[in-house]
Amino acid sequence: MAAAPPPLKDELDIVIPTIRNLDFLEMWRPFFQPYHLIIVQDGDPTKMIKVPDGFDYELYNRNDINKILGPKASCISFKDSACRCFGYMVSKKKYIFTIDDDCFVAKDPSGKQINALEQHIKNLLSPSTPLFFNTLYDPFRDGSNFVRGYPFSLREGVPTAVSHGLWLNIPDYDAPTQLVKPRERNTKYVDAVISIPKGTLFPMCGMNLAFDRDLIGPAMYFGLMGDGDLRPLRTGSENWLPYIWHSKASNPFVNLRKEYKGIFWQEEIIPFFQAVTLSKEATTVQKCYLELSKQVEDKLGKVDPYFVKLADAMETWIQAWDALNPPNSNSKSKSK
Repeated sequence: MAAAPPPLKDELDIVIPTIRNLDFLEMWRPFFQPYHLIIVQDGDPTKMIKVPDGFDYELYNRNDINKILGPKASCISFKDSACRCFGYMVSKKKYIFTIDDDCFVAKDPSGKQINALEQHIKNLLSPSTPLFFNTLYDPFRDGSNFVRGYPFSLREGVPTAVSHGLWLNIPDYDAPTQLVKPRERNTKYVDAVISIPKGTLFPMCGMNLAFDRDLIGPAMYFGLMGDGDLRPLRTGSENWLPYIWHSKASNPFVNLRKEYKGIFWQEEIIPFFQAVTLSKEATTVQKCYLELSKQVEDKLGKVDPYFVKLADAMETWIQAWDALNPPNSNSKSKSK
């Protein structure tokens, strides 16, 4: 019998931001080779990035982005991995998986290699349960179910918009924590998937992340360090599995220069997001995000002028997204 085709082969793009040759793909070849790659090159656009033979990919550098977006290219951040979101914008697939080039294949406690992409796909195709917490975690996994007392009216769950995986080895710590615990490594593998409860804020990392582009794509903006809110759209986020092996810790001193304002701003930003509300007219991701950008400018612009710039970039991002993805176009399963 012929082998079954890889799940979502024609419905998913893998987005990789990079400044270097993609030798790391050799380790991922058994899992990634059937899929289309979108590579976003950071840094010097004249540098040639080498991609191992046998992968189907398209590659964009800063010159390409400027040509495609024109003045709107200002919303795409560079000199950081946030440039990846240009890949989200140009993809025409329903699903996106994004990974950093210092993330390798991890192993579970039995020594078996973890197919992170396969687990992300399982998460995205399974409902989330953000409205009521199930104490056996994901009730849709084999060997689990809803516990006594879980309301039957909520057991259908809601569509999963985001699958957020974690890391073995180097944790995604901020600079102060890196400096205090420079040798700390995550060796604990927890075989669990949980839905983030409604109304709960959490730090989302882009190095091992998948999402439903049709459901949440326009809100997945990392450009000037973006934010997204799943609550008004009745969708959910799954967290924990799958794990990847994060191989390289970034420089904590460089990070501290980049992060120190954000550490102070958090005390203003978190209450803002805890209190933010959107109107009944915000019925699409784009409308939600544009309303959010106005509130960022009005309320956080008083904290620092950066937030006025961020709000403008958020609006520009939506304009650029709609220009490349007209509302009436069919983005599902369209190959490039």
